[in-house]
Amino acid sequence: MVNFYKTIENTFIELPEIQENIWINLSSPTELELRTIGQFCNVPQDYLRAALDEEERSRIEFEDNCTLILVDVPLKEANGESSIFTTLPLGIVIASDSIITICTKEIPLIHDFIFGHVKGFYTYKKTRFILQLLHKNATYYLQYLRQIDRMSTDIERGLHKSMKNRELFQLLDLEKSLVYFSTSLRGNSVILDRMLKLESIKKYPEDEDLLEDVIIENRQAIEMANIYTTILSGMRDAFASVISNNLNIAMKFLTSVTIVLTIPTMTASFFGMNVPVPMSGIPHAFWLILGISFGMSTLVALFMAKKKMF
Repeated sequence: MVNFYKTIENTFIELPEIQENIWINLSSPTELELRTIGQFCNVPQDYLRAALDEEERSRIEFEDNCTLILVDVPLKEANGESSIFTTLPLGIVIASDSIITICTKEIPLIHDFIFGHVKGFYTYKKTRFILQLLHKNATYYLQYLRQIDRMSTDIERGLHKSMKNRELFQLLDLEKSLVYFSTSLRGNSVILDRMLKLESIKKYPEDEDLLEDVIIENRQAIEMANIYTTILSGMRDAFASVISNNLNIAMKFLTSVTIVLTIPTMTASFFGMNVPVPMSGIPHAFWLILGISFGMSTLVALFMAKKKMF
């Protein structure tokens, strides 16, 4: 899918067809769309296809009059009753007369610009547009990290009550998401440091503060991801130990009950044999033997309780 946008007299509009000096957004594009955009904007095809490979790493490349900035963006997806967090490559191609964004899916980051949620956004200010994209991207990382923190707190409350494997699996999913976030944020940090030093990307005085804000937000997201990863790892290990300990306690209790119930069972087995047995001629011998067996079981139970074996 391809869409064309342009700021005309401070008004952001969508265009029906491709023109010069516009923003071209490609989400899950077809081969025909890639060829058409590449020919019109004179952009290498490998630049346009770079973001379509989910295994691509963050980087900056230059060729002729084109610049490719490849960064990872966070994405929240539904997974049954819960949510999972992952990252996707976003390609930003700066051509001579246009700017192109490419991603394999429609992402909230791009929607914020399309629906006017970003102030001071103009398609003809390419450098500021890139910085605004990167700043909003870092903001989404922080937003999703806070959601992960809240979700881990809810899972912790659930573990206190249920102690089931489902909560542990949810913690594993969150921990996996944090690993993706940490790796992607470190890659994006390298891109930001390069942008700070590169002269091929025009930087205007009014954009320097925005670039510094992007770097600060990205570093804050990296620190938060590392902290939450450590917390989740410790929480998962602690609750795994608690579940294992609860299982040991249950097995200990059942073993103790089995030992106590073994005494009446053994007594009944001895006196149930088809051979002469003691007290066979005593009146009410059944009740006497029954009382003795239960008395022995009570003594054994009291002894085990005193030794904290229950």
